[in-house]
Amino acid sequence: MYSGDVLIVGAGHNGLVAAVMLARAGLSVKVLEAEAVPGGACRTEYPFSKAPEVGQSTGAYLLGLMPPELLAELDISLPLVRRDPHYFLPTTSDRYLLFGSDASATRAQLAAMFSPADARANDALQDELAKLREDIAPAWLQAPVSIEDTAERYVRPALRQVFVDLCRGSVGVYLRRFGFQSELLQAMYAVTDGFAGLYGAWETPGSGMNFLVHNMCRLPGSDGTWMIVRGGMGSVTRAFVAAARKAGAKVELDAPISRIEVESGIVRGVVTGDGVLHRASVVVVSADPFRLRAMLGDACPVELANRIESYRRPGTSMKVNLCLRDLPTFSCLAESRGQHGATIHLLPEEDTLARLRRAFADCREGRLPEAPSIEWYIHTTLDPSLRDEQGRHSAALFVQWVPYALAESSWEAEQGPYVRSLLDICDRFAPGTSELVVDTFVLTPPKIESHFGLTGGHIHHVDNSFGFADRLPYALRVAGLYACGAGCHPAGSVIGAAGYNAANAVLADLAISS
Repeated sequence: MYSGDVLIVGAGHNGLVAAVMLARAGLSVKVLEAEAVPGGACRTEYPFSKAPEVGQSTGAYLLGLMPPELLAELDISLPLVRRDPHYFLPTTSDRYLLFGSDASATRAQLAAMFSPADARANDALQDELAKLREDIAPAWLQAPVSIEDTAERYVRPALRQVFVDLCRGSVGVYLRRFGFQSELLQAMYAVTDGFAGLYGAWETPGSGMNFLVHNMCRLPGSDGTWMIVRGGMGSVTRAFVAAARKAGAKVELDAPISRIEVESGIVRGVVTGDGVLHRASVVVVSADPFRLRAMLGDACPVELANRIESYRRPGTSMKVNLCLRDLPTFSCLAESRGQHGATIHLLPEEDTLARLRRAFADCREGRLPEAPSIEWYIHTTLDPSLRDEQGRHSAALFVQWVPYALAESSWEAEQGPYVRSLLDICDRFAPGTSELVVDTFVLTPPKIESHFGLTGGHIHHVDNSFGFADRLPYALRVAGLYACGAGCHPAGSVIGAAGYNAANAVLADLAISS
């Protein structure tokens, strides 16, 4: 049995950040993780039985949103790799977009492939996002206030209403402001930043918040783009586990929590699956809000239970992890110009918006869409450390708008055929891709739930349509109980700010200087 100052439930990155800060402040800290490995969905695994030495970031696959100030304060350095180019939009003809840090080249490509108006719209979009990114950055490492108060406190006056409308409104309305003429170009931006992990589409209120979140990358050398972590995302987890242990925190694995012990409205500790009570005056929960509620049981205040229930959405993301014997060849760009290391956008080329709307409608009805949004990643082109001696690559199809539960069938019956249909889409852009597949490790929404412990298979814990003070508070309505997971401010992703802010809330309540 443990008896100390702080117990942290879950060794995800936010829990580990909180552990580092609280241990460094002189508190005795123990992290209890249900799984045999730390990190939650931030892992490097070796999941291919036919290629056991090929590594893969099976869950989270890029680092973008972790504030550089957090890394600096915790004195943690990560082996980041810049992707340049970072976007590749192939077509089934000879047209394509491939762009990165060269803004003038991007402008020329957009004008040639689409129109000069699209090039101008893209310039205006990127300029506005850069300003919002700069303004909002300090808010991520502070306790949240409402979206409207955030605008008043942090955003330059000329963009305050734009910011509020974006956070409360839809990504479709926001992108239309800039005068894009190409549906395909709008879809490229909306899919990656607006729809990833969201139960919603073009007109969904709050999809603009998801879009804003995904454009908050400020990592050194990133120029606003998401980056690869050498060694996979498990490198992030290893760095934070090492920092937590160095600070004096204990990290215990294979320690599932059956309940949070509460007496007279005050937290007393947690009970592990083996029935052992671990005592502490502070419990910080890194798990998703729904698991937190379940661990509280009847001790969960009604207002907190209702708030958590209002967040409930099913996960609609699917991750098809692939081992490839060689790199695919795209019909629109056969020569190697860095396209394999970029985010590869596979989108319907005709009636783009209508077909993507239909895809989400299918998802809501429990049907598998024929034309989902797909992002394709082959990060071993930039990180050969995860390849095996035969030079095989790990890749992934990140697919949006697949239902958690199928209305007229089951995932057991449909997974194989659907993966083949997704590979057929790859073959249309890069003929012969399906023949390069050595092995697969498929994570449907129910498998995301079981593999990573994420309720409903929701990769962000809570939809990023909820922003700032609308997300789960750090200090909960049970004395000594705090939340620090991705359901809290600022958002779901590998960020760490929720762990940082929750730790500061604990230290403030205990009147301890950090």
